[in-house]
Amino acid sequence: MSQVLHAPLCDADPQTATQTLTAIRERVLAAAASGTPLDIQGGNTKRWYGQIPDGEPLDMRTYRGIVSYDPAELVITARAGTPLAQIEAALAERGQILPFEPPHFGPSATLGGCVAAGLAGPRRPHVGAPRDFVLGAVVMNGQGQVLHFGGQVMKNVAGYEVSRMLAGSLGTLGVLLELSIKVLPCPVAEATLRFALPQAQAIEQINRWSGQPLPLMGSAWHDGVLSVRLGGAAAAIDAARGAMGGEPVDAIEAHTFWQSLREQTHAFFGDAPVTGDGQPLWRLSVPPTTPPLAHGDEQLIEWGGAQRWWITPCTATEIRAIAAAVGGHATLFRHGDKSAGVFTQPPAALHAIGKRVQQAFDPSRIFNRHRLYR
Repeated sequence: MSQVLHAPLCDADPQTATQTLTAIRERVLAAAASGTPLDIQGGNTKRWYGQIPDGEPLDMRTYRGIVSYDPAELVITARAGTPLAQIEAALAERGQILPFEPPHFGPSATLGGCVAAGLAGPRRPHVGAPRDFVLGAVVMNGQGQVLHFGGQVMKNVAGYEVSRMLAGSLGTLGVLLELSIKVLPCPVAEATLRFALPQAQAIEQINRWSGQPLPLMGSAWHDGVLSVRLGGAAAAIDAARGAMGGEPVDAIEAHTFWQSLREQTHAFFGDAPVTGDGQPLWRLSVPPTTPPLAHGDEQLIEWGGAQRWWITPCTATEIRAIAAAVGGHATLFRHGDKSAGVFTQPPAALHAIGKRVQQAFDPSRIFNRHRLYR
C-alpha cells in the first residue's frame, strides 16, 4: 500500500485555506459585477512574460500548502500559491523531480505560476511539457464557481484535457486553486558531453542521435559548442558515452551549465529576465531538423534544434516571417516592443475556439485581460 503524505507538508491549515478561498471568491464576484479586471499574481517572477497585464492585483500566495503527496504513485497535489522551491524540496527528499524542469526566474516562484506560464527547461523534448504532467486542476471561474477537472491518476480522463488547457493559459481562463502533478524519479546517473561543432553540423548530429536509443536528457548549442546531457541507468550512460565520444564535463560544472539554461543566467541571455531593459530576446519554435536560420546574430539552440533563442535587431514582422517559412512560430520572450504582439496570432479558426472557451470560463473577461493577445 502506498503512503500518502499530508500535513505537516501543508503549511496552510484547512480553516485558513477556507477563509482565503472565500476572500478570493468575494474578489472575483465583485470584479465580475463591476467589470473590473483582475491581475492574478503569484510570486511575480514571470510577470514580464506575455503582454503587460491589466487590472487590480489578486495575490494568490496566501492560498498555499502541499495537500497530499504519494511518492509510490508519483503524484503531488498542492495549492497554487505554494512556492515551487517547497514542492521541489519535498520531492527531492523522496528522490523525485518535476520532470519538465520548470524555470523559477526567482525564489518566490509558485506552482500556479509554473503551470500558468507553461514553461519548461532542457528536459522538455525528452519527457514532455508541463501540460503533459497536469493530472487534475481545481479552478475558480469568472462566476466564483469552483470547478474540478481531471484527478490524480493518468487513467482518470474526465475533464483531463481542460486541465492540460490551463497550462500555458497565463491565467486567462480562471484562478488556479489546486493542481495535481505527475512526478518522476530522479535519474540514477547523469553525464554531460561536449562537442566542438558548427551550428549546421550540430543540428544534424543531435537529430541523428535523437533517432537512436540513447538516454538523452538535454542538448544545447552555442558559440560553436554542442552540449549533450545523458540521464538514466549507469550502464546505459556508459554505453552511450562510448558510442558518442565527445569531451566529458565535470558533474558540478555540468549542473551549473544546465541550471543556467533553465533559469536564463547563462551569459548568452545577458541580464536576468526580470531586470531592466535589454536587447529583444526571441524564442523560435521550429521543426528540429530546420537548418540554421541566420548568421551573424547571437543565437542559442536547445531541444534538439526545436527551440532557437535569438537576440537580433530584426523586426517582429521579419522574425515571424522567418519562423513561418520553416513551419514554426516566434515569441517575443522578453524586452523589446510588444505592440506587435508577444505571441504569434493563431489561425482564425483556432483563435475563435479559444475565445469561446474563454467566454465559457470568464464571461465578464476579468482574468488577466489581454495577457495573451491584445
